[in-house]
Amino acid sequence: MIKLTGMNNQEFVLNSTLIYRIDQAPDTVITLSDGKTMMVKESIDDVVEKVLFFQKQVVQETISQKVKKEV
Repeated sequence: MIKLTGMNNQEFVLNSTLIYRIDQAPDTVITLSDGKTMMVKESIDDVVEKVLFFQKQVVQETISQKVKKEV
């Protein structure tokens, strides 16, 4: 889940696994896997950075849980 800012300046949380593509035209437009689109204030690079950070957290938590089970 990543926190983003809509064009109305309201923050919301998006399940990043639903992202199909991100375009800049000139605003950032996120297309979800179901075809819905949303415009956000963050740049493409910011959205990608947030997604990668979230994915790293998930992987680290998974590894941490596995290590705990092995001990």
